[in-house]
Amino acid sequence: MRNVVVVGTVLGVVLAGALPAMAQQERVTSRDGIAYVAGGIGEDSQARLKAREAEFNLKLVFTLVEGNYVADVAVTLKDAHGRTLVEHVAGGPVFMARLPAGAYSVEVSYEGRPQARKVKLVDRLRTEYFRWPSNPQTDLPVSRWLEPENGSKPDFRAKRPRN
Repeated sequence: MRNVVVVGTVLGVVLAGALPAMAQQERVTSRDGIAYVAGGIGEDSQARLKAREAEFNLKLVFTLVEGNYVADVAVTLKDAHGRTLVEHVAGGPVFMARLPAGAYSVEVSYEGRPQARKVKLVDRLRTEYFRWPSNPQTDLPVSRWLEPENGSKPDFRAKRPRN
């Protein structure tokens, strides 16, 4: 009986640890015949989205100018007549959609800073990159990770050992 309890407890802990990972799976949403998905936080999520690219003809990637990925980007897709087709907040740096061939307006907003552009879609994947300047109060550009604490510039030259 003790072995059953131990096995049951171990199995419960393993499954509880797997539930958050399963909840993070990207789900394709379909609205009025338009399928879309967002995600891309972490290497696993990016790999899953990359594997599904052939299903979509629009891919949006969100970054800071320095290259850091950003999430929580409001996305609005409109047809050529200005009718809103999709409104979604992308919880990761990648948003993909499958739309009929044609002209569309893409509007995105990150931290209240909007961007918009027109795109013409066909059957193959079109990728659009949206970049925002970093906010020094909230964003940590990659280059700042490499700066020494004393404020001097990092020295990446190879050092030769002294004999």
